[in-house]
Amino acid sequence: MPLVLDTGPVLALLDADDRHHAACLAMVRNVREDLVVPAPVLVELDYWILKRLGPAVWQVFVEDVVEGGYRLHHLDEKDLVRVAELERAYAELDLGFVDASVIVTCERLRETKVATLDRRDFAAVRPAHCEALTLLPE
Repeated sequence: MPLVLDTGPVLALLDADDRHHAACLAMVRNVREDLVVPAPVLVELDYWILKRLGPAVWQVFVEDVVEGGYRLHHLDEKDLVRVAELERAYAELDLGFVDASVIVTCERLRETKVATLDRRDFAAVRPAHCEALTLLPE
């Protein structure tokens, strides 16, 4: 089974000074699964890496993807429709495209856990394939 990653844990993995770095590093070591990054996460990740860490860290991440450290998951048209459904259903959360795409990726891959630092949104959303997602790191 893969581990689907939201933006926060990837950013924490790349930033040794991030307060979540140790927990996220332990998480990926413990799960020993493919690390799946939904393609929409790349936009947020690029923004935050360039703002906080600089272009050299973005290049490290890209190289990690190319070398197989992360696997990208691309959305198709059916996924896009489901993302819009989730955004509409959880409008009060202001869920947003990226978070909804992470949930849809979990649904598509039948994954019941997600790596996220966003407890509020991900704890509230009920995915189609399970009662609730297990949020990592714990």
